[in-house]
Amino acid sequence: MIVATIATGLTIRLAPLGLPNAFVKYGGSLMWAQMIYWIVSSVRPLWQLMRGALVSSAIAFCVELFKLYHTPLLDAFRLTLPGKLLLGRVFSLWDLVAYAVAIIVGVIADHMIWSSMQRLPSAERQDEPRLGAIGPADQQPR
Repeated sequence: MIVATIATGLTIRLAPLGLPNAFVKYGGSLMWAQMIYWIVSSVRPLWQLMRGALVSSAIAFCVELFKLYHTPLLDAFRLTLPGKLLLGRVFSLWDLVAYAVAIIVGVIADHMIWSSMQRLPSAERQDEPRLGAIGPADQQPR
């Protein structure tokens, strides 16, 4: 999911597809936040979905708020392609909305993936996490 999301985001942002500017900007922002969600949920697969969503949101929101901090070296990095893709350049409240939407979509997709895996016969499953939204994370993973 991480690789597909990165590929989609880079295609939206960098490929000359003739897409409207708003789609390029916010489509890329959606994919960036979705990537953060997939990374967090991959690093911590036993976390409850809501916990992963909250941590992903915190990371995405902090990176957006970090755009308000400027130094010559940081601004020079932000002008490079990696800086533009990883940190962005201009703070936007609309990016925060895009991040929230992307993470919600990620949680829904994640839940659907895990739910469909639960319906597989146990011999076909690689991992057997339980879906759960109540209780400590170490007792009730996804």
